[in-house]
Amino acid sequence: MHCGRCGTTLEKPGDYCLTCNTANCDAVIAVFEASRANLTFLDEADVVGKTTVTTIPEDDDGETKVIQVRNFAGLVADEIRRKRPETVYAAGERDPLRETRAQLHYEFYRIADTDDPISTVVSQRGERALEIVDIPPAEKLGGSHTTIIGGRQGRRAIGVVAGHPHVKKVIPGPIDAGGKGSQKGLRAKVTRADDNGNVRLLLRDGSSVQENRLVTTAMNRETGERVRDDLNEALREDGLQDE
Repeated sequence: MHCGRCGTTLEKPGDYCLTCNTANCDAVIAVFEASRANLTFLDEADVVGKTTVTTIPEDDDGETKVIQVRNFAGLVADEIRRKRPETVYAAGERDPLRETRAQLHYEFYRIADTDDPISTVVSQRGERALEIVDIPPAEKLGGSHTTIIGGRQGRRAIGVVAGHPHVKKVIPGPIDAGGKGSQKGLRAKVTRADDNGNVRLLLRDGSSVQENRLVTTAMNRETGERVRDDLNEALREDGLQDE
């Protein structure tokens, strides 16, 4: 494949051209399995290339598996960085998907598992890309209330949403202790987006409920719903929300 602007031969289809500083791919679709990740590179609605990254899964759930998943995700992230896309869409196995997202700083969305992820992505595109907030999660926490219910699990839930690239600020709310008791421990859920694209994180721990405001980079309700779905998926992955 040659660069669409200057004609330089690219090492791999869809690579960013270092000769004229031009992107030849604006989106990557990554579908993860336990032993491989299938990557598709898009320029608008056109497929400009595909590749597969493979790994050998580890059977144990200890440090060896953690390292294997991290290395697998690193190889996938390296392939994506070659393209410098605007957006990454991902589906499939949770652990390598989550680790890949942590290693990248591109707009990143999880999509539903489907037999035709390309059509799914093409149908979702065409909107203005959301701004990326590249600051540490701790710096996003603000407001007059500093107490988070649920102890360590509550702080973990706040960390999950604050770590999302499209969340600008997390504002903890007051605690309401008048709800019904629950034996399930802390549960977290992100509510529907408002007209400005902002959402709220509901934390429930026993009879206590806390509503925390999340200011996002979404520009309207529709894009806010995409952020909400991604946040709820991240909370499920961390075991903070019922399947």
